[in-house]
Amino acid sequence: ARLPADAARGKSALHQYGCATCHRIPGIVGANAPVGPPLEGIGARGFIAGVLPNTPENMVRWLRHPQGVSPRSAMPDLGVSDQDARDIAAFLAGLK
Repeated sequence: ARLPADAARGKSALHQYGCATCHRIPGIVGANAPVGPPLEGIGARGFIAGVLPNTPENMVRWLRHPQGVSPRSAMPDLGVSDQDARDIAAFLAGLK
């Protein structure tokens, strides 16, 4: 059974997948390397990766299969599960 998306689990999943290795993420301690864009305000942005309208469904799609969405992106496919992607999307949606 699918659990409802949960931002607290999403915050934990961001650690699990090492997202802060490449992104600055408010509330997440990490390397803060300037590889990927900072995620401050991602919940208020109009587009994800410049190609997808910023909706919860598209954020899940991006998190699970970034190379399928934008093959030239530096964002790797990390094998994010559906539940983890929904939880991470819930956390990121709150970054306004």
